[in-house]
Amino acid sequence: MRNENELIIEAGRTEKHYWADLWRYRELFYILSWRDISVRYKQTVIGILWAVLRPVLTMIVFTVIFGKVAKLPSEGSAPYALMVFAAMLPWQFFATSVSESSNSLIGNTQLITKVYFPRIIIPISSVITSMIDFLISLAILAVLMIYYRFSPTWNILLLPGFFIIAFITAMGIGLFITSLNVKYRDFRYVIPFLVQFGLYVSPVGFSSSIIPEQYRLLYSLNPMVGVIDGFRWAILGGESNLFIPGFILSLCVTVFFTLIGIRKFRKMEKSFADII
Repeated sequence: MRNENELIIEAGRTEKHYWADLWRYRELFYILSWRDISVRYKQTVIGILWAVLRPVLTMIVFTVIFGKVAKLPSEGSAPYALMVFAAMLPWQFFATSVSESSNSLIGNTQLITKVYFPRIIIPISSVITSMIDFLISLAILAVLMIYYRFSPTWNILLLPGFFIIAFITAMGIGLFITSLNVKYRDFRYVIPFLVQFGLYVSPVGFSSSIIPEQYRLLYSLNPMVGVIDGFRWAILGGESNLFIPGFILSLCVTVFFTLIGIRKFRKMEKSFADII
């Protein structure tokens, strides 16, 4: 009987069994994710506090600027703050995932240069780590819904499905940016700008329904538009309308970026150890 940990040297075996190796090295997902979580939260108050303050402060600022000053409409009769926070859930997860995964390979140089394993595990584990902040934000959302006495509808049952879409979006774009960041080190200075820019062009502080009808499909080329609208529809129920053509288009863009991200990563993976 062959031991699954047995080392086999065979020409082309890495390429042939790459995806099977993801399962063989599945414990690495747990180890790397738990290590990142421990570094971020162990013996620190700021780490947990920041995970709470960041979405809450952003919600307050956007509610004041867009809801009170600009007087933009909310989704139906839903409180503006709740509408904003429903969008902050996927956006914060996406932004954190992309930022963390983009630097993940460079931060694990010693591991990459000494041991073989599918390198794609590293950026994906960073995305998994970001789920902790997401769960904290989800708890805050529950408190807000109780505060505003806002009851969810059956739509909330579909929230895990929209989270999977958010996860795939973050993973696909994260893999693509990670590959570029390894080869072009100056690219790490561009990433915070891109994430910040994305915050303002995505419907986080406002409803995507304010976009003129003739531009809705064009606006939906931003993959996070479909994700955010999906989260709002699931959380706010009948107070939010899901623009189906735009959601399908955003979903197609997500699949495109995911395939491109995996292809780019796999293409450059062989040279990571030499470049780093």
